[in-house]
Amino acid sequence: MSSSKWRIIAVLVGIAVVIGAAIQFVPTPVSRVNPPVQSEPPWDSPATRETFYRACGDCHSNQTAWPWYSRTAPMSWLIAADVAKGRGRLNVSEWNGRQRSADEAAEVVLEGEMPLPTYLIMHPNARLSEEERQALALGLEASFAR
Repeated sequence: MSSSKWRIIAVLVGIAVVIGAAIQFVPTPVSRVNPPVQSEPPWDSPATRETFYRACGDCHSNQTAWPWYSRTAPMSWLIAADVAKGRGRLNVSEWNGRQRSADEAAEVVLEGEMPLPTYLIMHPNARLSEEERQALALGLEASFAR
């Protein structure tokens, strides 16, 4: 490659680094401070609760574990948006009886729509076997029907 091409590549890399550093100062619209747990559903078993928190709890409770990359833009924006959306649809930490999406919870678990594939990339422990998926779906139906 000629020196002019290397110079262009160096300038583009420099611009990318400056932009990457600058976006770190753009605030995340959602606080990473977890609100207090107000109440939980009457879990049908400790196993259902444990499996739920392992696979679903970061987005569907007020007990989110915020990893280091949740503080780095643009990942911070994506994660904060996912958590806000998840808590808005179903939040077991603010349980006051039936919630809007409680009926769907077992269905999306059974169909493999949850946990999200993008979440599983960084959280392989949230991956559910078919047996775990079926047990969690049954446990959610039993817990949320109470």
